[in-house]
Amino acid sequence: MYKTRLCLGTSQCFLMSTEEQIKLFKQIGFDGFFTMWDENLKSYRTVADEVGMIYQSVHAPFKKASQMWKGNEEAQAAVEELLRCVKDCAEVEVPILVVHPYIGFDKKPESIEKGIENFGTVVRAAKQANVQIAFENVEGEECLAALMDAFKDEAHVGFCWDTGHETCYNMGKDMLALYGERLIATHINDNLGVSDYNGRTYWTDDLHLLPFDGIINWKGVAERLNRCRYDGILTFELTRVSKPNRHENDRYQKMDTAEYLTECYVRACRLAYLKQNL
Repeated sequence: MYKTRLCLGTSQCFLMSTEEQIKLFKQIGFDGFFTMWDENLKSYRTVADEVGMIYQSVHAPFKKASQMWKGNEEAQAAVEELLRCVKDCAEVEVPILVVHPYIGFDKKPESIEKGIENFGTVVRAAKQANVQIAFENVEGEECLAALMDAFKDEAHVGFCWDTGHETCYNMGKDMLALYGERLIATHINDNLGVSDYNGRTYWTDDLHLLPFDGIINWKGVAERLNRCRYDGILTFELTRVSKPNRHENDRYQKMDTAEYLTECYVRACRLAYLKQNL
């Protein structure tokens, strides 16, 4: 889109291979994409180069994220997994690795000191490999805060802002007010906030609705992005699939893939236009 690069995350819910998704994203109008880390990054890079798409980032696995805050063999396995991601990003020349600092709603990190030590190993490897690490806002805000403080002087360490996570996992806290000066990536999506009356957060609140289908103030989002002078790629992370025992995304499955992805592009353009004209 004029003056704004728009990217979309690939997903199994689009019911075609990642390579086919990249080509369809291009046809619809997106400028780039991101993928989850897997064994096929070279293939995705090849297709991206063939069709002229930006390979914006790789999203690291996050099931072991809580292990990073320990000092045992499980922690070492988690560190090694992230080191592999860094190495693979460097090999296929993807500039950003998006990393979840933590996973889990009912437990606290065992050791902040061990977490900083373990993530420090990854941060040093990323610097040597010329890969940026973007820590994403998820649950466990104390972990994100600790990492952003510990690595505040590392130019290759920044923030990935997930708009939906902010609204549910972070209870609507303005995460850009905390880390907007270090914003290097976005995961833009909508949701309905915290569903539990007493404020308990659940992973099923993370709906990844199309922008303008939930409760997020998108004019406010555009204003906040402008306030922190972010002029980088707007990257969207969206899904057609509802979370267990929820149905908000069901209507998207009634669309064929091309129709749904076109609607993704329309909503992305709406946000970009808002941002440009405030």
